[in-house]
Amino acid sequence: MSEGTGPVMSASEGEEVPQPFSVTIGATVPTGFEHTAAEEVHEKIGAVARVSKDRGRIYFEITTDNLPKVHHLKSVDNLFVVVEYYENYHFKDSKEEALLDFQELAPTLPWTNALEVWKMNNSFKKKRSRRRGAATSKPKPSSDASDPVKLQVEPDALQEKEEQEDACAEQETNPQTEQDSEMQEQAENKPLKFRVTCNRAGDKHSFTSNDAARDFGGAVQEFFQWKADMTKFDVEVLLNIHNNEVVIGIALTEESLHRRNITHFGPTTLRSTLAYGMLRLCKPQVSDVIVDPMCGTGAIPLEGVIEWTHSFFLSGDNHDMAVSRTVNNINHIVKRRKDGGSASLGLPIDTAQWDLCHLPMRTSSVDIITTDMPFGKRMGSKKKNWDLYPSCLREMARVCRPGTGRAVVLTQDKKCFQKALVRMSGLWRKSHTVWVNVGGLHAGVFVLRRTGANFGTTPEDVREPYTAPESQEEDVQDKV
Repeated sequence: MSEGTGPVMSASEGEEVPQPFSVTIGATVPTGFEHTAAEEVHEKIGAVARVSKDRGRIYFEITTDNLPKVHHLKSVDNLFVVVEYYENYHFKDSKEEALLDFQELAPTLPWTNALEVWKMNNSFKKKRSRRRGAATSKPKPSSDASDPVKLQVEPDALQEKEEQEDACAEQETNPQTEQDSEMQEQAENKPLKFRVTCNRAGDKHSFTSNDAARDFGGAVQEFFQWKADMTKFDVEVLLNIHNNEVVIGIALTEESLHRRNITHFGPTTLRSTLAYGMLRLCKPQVSDVIVDPMCGTGAIPLEGVIEWTHSFFLSGDNHDMAVSRTVNNINHIVKRRKDGGSASLGLPIDTAQWDLCHLPMRTSSVDIITTDMPFGKRMGSKKKNWDLYPSCLREMARVCRPGTGRAVVLTQDKKCFQKALVRMSGLWRKSHTVWVNVGGLHAGVFVLRRTGANFGTTPEDVREPYTAPESQEEDVQDKV
């Protein structure tokens, strides 16, 4: 991809600011949700994303004035700005020649715009952290981490407020800001620290990832006169190789965005980016009641309550520790909003402890059900799932609205779920399946539609479930 026009500087209110220019942004996303992420990019930024040959990556072009919006994408794990893209890179046959090509490639790359975006990104992150620091008072002893707070049902546009804060570039002048500026000037006089990270896939390469990172990194160091540092680096240069596709980029995120809302983790906490992708498959509407009957740490309802503020979310689990983690994670979001100066502290969410096969809800009262079911690996067992899955699907059908209700279910125990779905065919119809990678396991996200049959009028309502040696209550206890 071409580098495009360089940043043009112009004076504005006594300060020089770069004029917007076009760059290509790359993003890593949960494998299987590339097209869902592309839809979000088009919806929120107006850019058309291209799905990479290497599953789990998308690319899209933006102007630099839209850079803050990129950090509000909920379906991406990591972000980077593309320096150069080669769709069909020709690798030399011998290892020495291939690595020599990498050494000769580094000084010829169009680094200027990518480094300018990296600087803008750093400035943007510093300004946002200063605003949060200024809004946060000195911490006082509090029981917020353990005691539930009253959660009011007040829909509030969280994302809109955050984007307005990030778009605001004006900072109040104070001694701390001046001190930070002085420290920044001193830091700019020092050589930058960097590292090269190589991600390689394909079996026709004569070199390893470490070989490519070492030789390409050496050439980058010689060209920029930067200092190599594998841990405390300022710039992370990315060298992504997938068969003959080569992408060189500069990282814009220091850690994966999938940890953004979770502070209390469980043994099998779902990634926030994967939870968001599942919710997008549901297409939530205003006033929808959305339930996660096996919430774990609350990753799914938390993503939902922040993005779809005009729906109401109910979450629950049979285990008291799971409910406690969910409440603590909700409290973390409430406190973060309070520290950010939000006028409304309420969230349209509630949580409870319950038996997922006997939910305390009226029949046909729920619009959407989305949940992460036990895989039978770390939690539960394959044997217990044969009893749990049909019972769960039956109860989900009872509370879900006939004809319009839908469910999105994640599980790695695909055979068991497919069998359970056949048994419940009078209540559920499978719309489609999205295959995903969850911690190295090949899992499926099943999108279901509730049939128009009223609960209590089909054979599936009264059919006795398969009885395993263990009781159903023990099956449920193994979820957490």
